[in-house]
Amino acid sequence: MSLSFTRLTPALGALVQGIDLSRPMSADEQQEIRQALILHQVLFFRDQNISPIQQRDFAARFGDLHTHPIYPQHPEASQILVLDTEAHDLKDNAIWHTDVTFSETPPLGAVLAARQLPENGGDTLWASSFAAYDALSDRLRILLEGLTATHDFTKTFPLKRFGLTAADRQRWNETRLNNPPLSHPVVRTHPESGRKGLFVNEGFTTEINELPEEEGKALLNFLFAHQSRPEFSVRWRWALGDVAFWDNRSTSHYAVDDYRPARRVMHRATILGDKPY
Repeated sequence: MSLSFTRLTPALGALVQGIDLSRPMSADEQQEIRQALILHQVLFFRDQNISPIQQRDFAARFGDLHTHPIYPQHPEASQILVLDTEAHDLKDNAIWHTDVTFSETPPLGAVLAARQLPENGGDTLWASSFAAYDALSDRLRILLEGLTATHDFTKTFPLKRFGLTAADRQRWNETRLNNPPLSHPVVRTHPESGRKGLFVNEGFTTEINELPEEEGKALLNFLFAHQSRPEFSVRWRWALGDVAFWDNRSTSHYAVDDYRPARRVMHRATILGDKPY
């Protein structure tokens, strides 16, 4: 059965059919999926019965994998981080964010698998940074060119919430030492497509470096709100067996926190990326 890609919204997202992710991919399948990821920015696969090891191996076909410094790892595959609402309060994922932009080389992408879901709720939204950038006025795009912004690990992972035990505090301090605040361009050029997109996010971006504090704050607040407009996004209602694969270089996402006290467990493999420019 050949691969097919069905576009979900004008901005981004496609449903992929014709592949079993529990089986090794051919080189042709891998290339088709990579090209579709660049084009559609987030890909969805239904009815996939994959183990954590198979999820890891699928993600590793697209690059070396990242090990998250804070979230726990799966015992069978250390490259799989476990997002379990019974173990951690994940309310910080209920904002628009791009993963690990506090790193000098933020991830290329991520593969997320649904393991346990609430009866209702728990959807995830993705937004296209390309669509958001393209919708800006010419004058504002000119202003943004050449600006850089600071990204800080502590904005989403404050010590008061992620340093509750001695071991947690030690892990947090080591992560802070290894990940000091750093700067990325406000407008990023995608290294494979050449398209430009906004590269600031509410999860980790704290200031625009070249502007006075109040001006930078006002501009960031506008860009955060602008990126979240519904016409730039796709919303996915999870079912068990679903897998999502997104391009972290050109998207942000929002995990809707509307299902408490039900439990939600997701597994994520994160693919290492390169330095934004």
